[in-house]
Amino acid sequence: MPKAALRSKAEIGLMLYPGCQMAMVHGMTDLINIARQFSAERGGAVARISHWRLRDDGCLARSFDTHPELGSREMPEILLVPGRLTGPMEAEEAAPYARWLLDGHAQGATLASTCGGTFVLAATGLLKGRPATTHWLFANAFRDRFPDVRLDTDKIVIEDGDIVTAGGLMAWTDLGMRLVDRLFGPTVTVETGRFLLIDPAGREQRHYSSFSPRLNHGDEVILKVQHWLQAREARAVSVAQMAKVVAMEERTFLRRFKAATGMKPIEYAQHLRVGKARELLEFTRRSVEQVAWAVGYEDAAAFRKLFHRIVGLSRGDYRHRFAVAGEAFSRPVTGLEQIDV
Repeated sequence: MPKAALRSKAEIGLMLYPGCQMAMVHGMTDLINIARQFSAERGGAVARISHWRLRDDGCLARSFDTHPELGSREMPEILLVPGRLTGPMEAEEAAPYARWLLDGHAQGATLASTCGGTFVLAATGLLKGRPATTHWLFANAFRDRFPDVRLDTDKIVIEDGDIVTAGGLMAWTDLGMRLVDRLFGPTVTVETGRFLLIDPAGREQRHYSSFSPRLNHGDEVILKVQHWLQAREARAVSVAQMAKVVAMEERTFLRRFKAATGMKPIEYAQHLRVGKARELLEFTRRSVEQVAWAVGYEDAAAFRKLFHRIVGLSRGDYRHRFAVAGEAFSRPVTGLEQIDV
């Protein structure tokens, strides 16, 4: 396309740093470029994509630019922080990148992140009191470092105006589709999703996450109860029974358990039992009713509601999506499974 015909919709700047997830960087670059082509075919504006690296002088500068002919700008309209496979940045490493993001935000940029990149956004202080998500595996570490952020790792993407955060690793595809919708609208979003075989409707991270209890809180008494609960393999248990294990008064136990784990004891036990149910749905041929009984729920209807609230899917839908493939699961669905909706 000749230079005179180019109209830049926005520049998306991807922040590169040592060890960052390059699959996301290149994949996001391709995704936005594909959307740009669909937009251009309809006479719409293009999106410019740039990669930014930290220089020796402590400043970040473009190291890649899809449209250098559009000229230089001080800052892209959207700044995007990828995650990395080795885990999120510590505070000292994040500091120069956080300053750059703060400068960009002050100039009107929208900030976005995927996976552990949300730690860098949080280091700016801009997430205080605001909703955000990250990889579900980092939830406890994130809450410890940034207790003022309203973290919700059930969500794949959280859009909060000028800040957009996405969950773990491949959630960059969901984030990319949200950005395409912002930049080009629903028609280009649908066309891009069809071309890349991505569902524009998105997903929820809780469909994939497993329960990762906080065990490094330092309260040895509560840790003893956690180990006891795990050993019981998700069987039904009361708060009184938990408190009795450590010879503690119930009210004191409730307070200490919540302080140590971030959850109420019954809520914690529910997550353990749902985790066991997920395993049975994935690896056995038991009906959904039998799975409920196996994890200690005589009231199958109550367990159906609990499972859906925690996982975001019915038990039948969960099995259909995540059951291990093979001869064991090639049989017709039973009547008991068919009613689980």
